[in-house]
Amino acid sequence: MPFKLPPLGEVLDLLPDAVCMVAPDGELLLVNAAFETIFGYSPAEAIGRQIMELVHPDDRAATEQSAQDAMEGRPRSNFRNRYIRKDGSVVDIQWSAKWLPEYGIRIGVGHEVTALRGIERQLEHLASHDALTGLPNRYHLRRELEAALARATCSAEGLALLYIDLDGFKAANDRYGHEAGDRLLRDAARQLRDGLRQNDLIARVGGDEFVAVLPACASRDDALTIAAALRARLALLESLGSDTPQIDASVGVACFPADGDDVDALLRHADAAMYAAKAKKRLGDRPSDPFLEPVS
Repeated sequence: MPFKLPPLGEVLDLLPDAVCMVAPDGELLLVNAAFETIFGYSPAEAIGRQIMELVHPDDRAATEQSAQDAMEGRPRSNFRNRYIRKDGSVVDIQWSAKWLPEYGIRIGVGHEVTALRGIERQLEHLASHDALTGLPNRYHLRRELEAALARATCSAEGLALLYIDLDGFKAANDRYGHEAGDRLLRDAARQLRDGLRQNDLIARVGGDEFVAVLPACASRDDALTIAAALRARLALLESLGSDTPQIDASVGVACFPADGDDVDALLRHADAAMYAAKAKKRLGDRPSDPFLEPVS
């Protein structure tokens, strides 16, 4: 029995993903009904526009490169980018695209992955941050410290680390219990974070141990000044009541490049300096370095 094929447009309009045909210069030649659902522009509004006008500004360079690669026979599978919808919101799209040289067009099928990307960002955050305090964890610290070292090497602006161990936390935790101890750790983390400069980073690397990365820190004296200010903020904590053991901190400092020129060397030096500071406190020493004097 003879049959007649339906028009291509009616078939494309049944698809839940956006389908578009694009001229070599980026002009939209055809879009299906799902394009409006995803991007907010009707076919009449979209056709004739430059597709790059819809791409998120931060993703335009990569999108243009991907389009050029496709037209030169090097298509990228599952390319992702972001678009600004007609209502101003942002959508994440994953594309399958192909250049058809015999027709002189690119054809792309875009699947919205905004919700998936949101889940991925949440998982990335969980993988790189401490669940209790919300601070970056050891993994995130190493990644950021490596980047800071690279910048310091190029700029010669200096870089310092503070290795911070809370004094008095164990006594408070033993006396008031783990729930109260967790609350104290969160309060201490907030004080440390709020006491740093805008571009500094503070990470939790152990039970009551933290590391601060101080980019563009020109000297050891500057690092010691910041450390003293952080100790003063910790000494004001009273989250467990007026009879809470005073929380102080032993802090070790490491400066790049004097104390090491890689992540591990700087962390080792700062850690050793912190333990030396803690040992002097136990012995009741009064070192000449005012940084190690108790906070009044």
